[in-house]
Amino acid sequence: MSKTVRVRFAPSPTGYLHVGGARSALFNYLFARRNGGEFILRIEDTDRSRFVEGALEEIYQSLSWLGLDWDEGPQKNEKYGPYVQSQRVDIYTAYADKLLQSENAYRCFCTPQRIAQLRVEQEKTGQKTGYDRHCRNLNSEQIQQNLSDNLPFVIRFKIPAQREITFNDMIRGAITYNSEVLDDFVLIKSDGFPTYHMANVVDDNLMEISHVLRGDEWIASTPRHLLIYEALGWDLPQFAHLPIILSPSGGKLSKRKGAASVMDYKRAGYLPEALGNFLALLGWAPGDDREKMSFDELIQAFSIEQVSAKSSVFDENKLEWMNGLYLAERDGSSLIDQVEDGWKQRNWIDQNHLPDRNYLLRVIDLMKVRSKKITDLVDNSHYFFNDPVEYEKKAAEKHFKPQSLPILNEMIGQLNLSEDFSTASIERVFKNVAQEKDLSLGKLVHPVRLAVSGVSFGPGLFELLEILGRETVIRRLKKACSIIPGN
Repeated sequence: MSKTVRVRFAPSPTGYLHVGGARSALFNYLFARRNGGEFILRIEDTDRSRFVEGALEEIYQSLSWLGLDWDEGPQKNEKYGPYVQSQRVDIYTAYADKLLQSENAYRCFCTPQRIAQLRVEQEKTGQKTGYDRHCRNLNSEQIQQNLSDNLPFVIRFKIPAQREITFNDMIRGAITYNSEVLDDFVLIKSDGFPTYHMANVVDDNLMEISHVLRGDEWIASTPRHLLIYEALGWDLPQFAHLPIILSPSGGKLSKRKGAASVMDYKRAGYLPEALGNFLALLGWAPGDDREKMSFDELIQAFSIEQVSAKSSVFDENKLEWMNGLYLAERDGSSLIDQVEDGWKQRNWIDQNHLPDRNYLLRVIDLMKVRSKKITDLVDNSHYFFNDPVEYEKKAAEKHFKPQSLPILNEMIGQLNLSEDFSTASIERVFKNVAQEKDLSLGKLVHPVRLAVSGVSFGPGLFELLEILGRETVIRRLKKACSIIPGN
């Protein structure tokens, strides 16, 4: 590309960063990195009525956790700053004044009550709703009188009559609107803060944004933005409107329709590389059969031309599957802090009774390959810290019968006598007993597993027994024997 690529992600602190917003941020990030450009973070907080305390911090935390480090923005390299719109109000006011002077905008003194009544009447008569341009042709004396009377006003843009407004969307091709469908929209509200339309255009120009990649809900706003660019004599960026993400039950995935936040997925046990990989494939594909891709691979493969205009469904089952792949590959030491916190929350370990780090890492390495999420790993490893207090009912009915007693007692004796308690040695004991007693290996494995873990499923039994250790295994086998009928 002939011009330096500069893209931005511009969330509003009206709540957490949900996964739809994160996907937009990710596509901007990948596009910038693929083209040697810059990724800018801007906070659009001019709607003060919807500001949520703590939302800014969660946005920063979410992007950082996903690995979407911004080149410019709050807290970093404020070359074109400030990057928080509420700190730029004077800038928007100055450009609104220019639009007033060039007669591309005008002051509107209509009260909210009049606007509301106008809408009611329009809906009642089946008219298109929108501002009726009541104040568009006020003369200078009327305007001055209203200002002298301190009447509140907004500044509206003058939509030109009978204009076709066309722009080329990098994903969807040419899109055309007729100016007759647009009303004279507000640029500056009565509280002095800009609307999204005004602040967005001014900031994109002053921050030298070359490409605007945003959700397709902003397609209908783009003609308004083009008219502002034109009125101020500015060059246009290129536009690409990303496809919507649908919830599994249908309808657009959004904060208002139950979309989980990025931090919710972290708390639920997902890994950032898995969530990022999954989000990248919502509306984009690399052009081959790859699904599991590292960040570097995503960057090298990403292309706007391969982004589809069609919506994608957020499939949590696929996300779980992908997370399981990444979890299995993770080094246990990179997981131990989060997993240990989970065990502490369940009171399975505490600072006063903390197993040594090597023991915890062995548990993680054994369980991670059988887990889809970190929370699964935490929940399913309870028997590494607690003797069973109850046993899986159906499994106990099947494997804890009177004829199981001599088998378990034999295993107690043989495991006590084994030369060491390694996986290989434990496996030899099981195979030797099975051969001597003319039993299938399963006749030994199932009751022993149930006795030491309380459940009928889990990782490889011989590895499990080695980690638990001889003393714990023998103790648990004896306890199981004590509750079996006929003991």
